[in-house]
Amino acid sequence: MTVVRGAVADAAPVSTRRAGVPDELRRGGYTVSSLHAIGKIEVVAMPDAAPLVFVVDDDISVRESLELLLKSAGWQPETFASARDFLSRPRATVPCCLVLDVTLPGLNGLELQQRLGERTDMPIIFITGYGDVPMTVQAMKAGAVEFLTKPFKDDVLLDAIRHALERSRAALWRQSDMQTLRSRYESLTPREREVMALVVCGRLNKQVGGELGISEITVKAHRGQMMRKMKADSLPELVTMAAKLGLQVSGSA
Repeated sequence: MTVVRGAVADAAPVSTRRAGVPDELRRGGYTVSSLHAIGKIEVVAMPDAAPLVFVVDDDISVRESLELLLKSAGWQPETFASARDFLSRPRATVPCCLVLDVTLPGLNGLELQQRLGERTDMPIIFITGYGDVPMTVQAMKAGAVEFLTKPFKDDVLLDAIRHALERSRAALWRQSDMQTLRSRYESLTPREREVMALVVCGRLNKQVGGELGISEITVKAHRGQMMRKMKADSLPELVTMAAKLGLQVSGSA
């Protein structure tokens, strides 16, 4: 959970990098720089956190062997005997993936995958001793990164987990980027949002003033404040931000 002075946010940590995945995430760590957002909110840096690998399998021998394997690979495993046990765990906000048996008592693996929905920050690797083609297709269409049939080689599973954790890091970075962008946009005044909406559609300051009924000098002042709060160094960068926020963008930049 990201700690915010004055608030608490259930979201991934925020990085000060504007584009691309930070070097520390590429290396597998999770060092996050503190960010002083415009206005009121300061996000406090989280310490490095080891990736989590969740294992859900009703066979205790499988859970124990996978736990040893994952620890030897340097990851932090958490094992569960059922899907419902796993669902009772609070959502993780660090890089993670789920190694999931298809055949489980009660809620089975495919049903758990459906329950988790669009959790792109937690890729799923299915393992099963009773897989078939339709089952595999269903799992992969729903977003699973791998479908392994028991018995499988350790290195095959470890490679799949490495790939899944990289996808998790990338998803967390995208979520973090969007959280930062939304916070900046929310810090704008209603007038600054109006100016931004017109500017990203290609309006000149004079045209913006005409549409809003304010002077060109006032438009320039609002525009300067808006660009500063959005941390946009150029109009093309502002247009890109607006598109990510889902704002209407048209005309020339």
